[in-house]
Amino acid sequence: MSDPSPAPFVKRRSDAPDDFYAWEAAGLGWLSKGAAAGGASVVGVREVGERHIVLDRVGEAPSTAAAAEAFGRALAATHAQGAASFGAGPQGWCGNGYIGRQELVLRPFPRWGEFYAQTRVLPYALAARRVGNLDDAGLRQVERLSSALLAGEYDDGRPPSRIHGDLWGGNVLYSARGAVLIDPAAHGGHGLTDLAMLALFGTEHLDRVAAAYAESAELPAGWPDLIGLHQLHPLLVHAVSHGASYGRRAVALVQHYR
Repeated sequence: MSDPSPAPFVKRRSDAPDDFYAWEAAGLGWLSKGAAAGGASVVGVREVGERHIVLDRVGEAPSTAAAAEAFGRALAATHAQGAASFGAGPQGWCGNGYIGRQELVLRPFPRWGEFYAQTRVLPYALAARRVGNLDDAGLRQVERLSSALLAGEYDDGRPPSRIHGDLWGGNVLYSARGAVLIDPAAHGGHGLTDLAMLALFGTEHLDRVAAAYAESAELPAGWPDLIGLHQLHPLLVHAVSHGASYGRRAVALVQHYR
């Protein structure tokens, strides 16, 4: 007799917005379409309600260098599935989404810099200033960098990628079959954004993930110099909710680019 399948994993939040878990499920479904083309594996969704989501349980296993390299290649394949535009949500999704418990604006942009400045940098910098976790001088520096982004100084002509959007190490689970993605804030963005968040908060065998990704995605020379630019958004998100130390780290990054 075969062993019974593991019990599903249930996530609940009594205070969740009505569309909170539908957003998570939409992102997982959109990302999972890339798996057939060699993209990263994504946790399966069994049931979605207004205050809960039921997921397949991932049987975790130790990561290996080989699994990390495979994940890097698979992440590049997921990104290559593309998106309708920068700032677009999962196919069929209407309205905004969430990153953690904060709202994530979703609207289309033709250029990455414009999208990044208007919906990922400035709104969270202003919110961090309102709660006192970014000072006026820091906000002015972020605004100067945003002007450069709006002017297209950091656009590279790469098309919109299908990104996870909240890819810190805790959202990559290693199983016996390799890496599995969970808990996305999926949208059309730049592939370096996912790589930058892995670097910001750390993950197993990061150097192997990054090298395999860079080779598969054919990143240009000098791409590591842009990682900090893509870390600005998650740092500002954390500045809003986790304190002024993240605001100071964001300003330090800005000073590197302006």
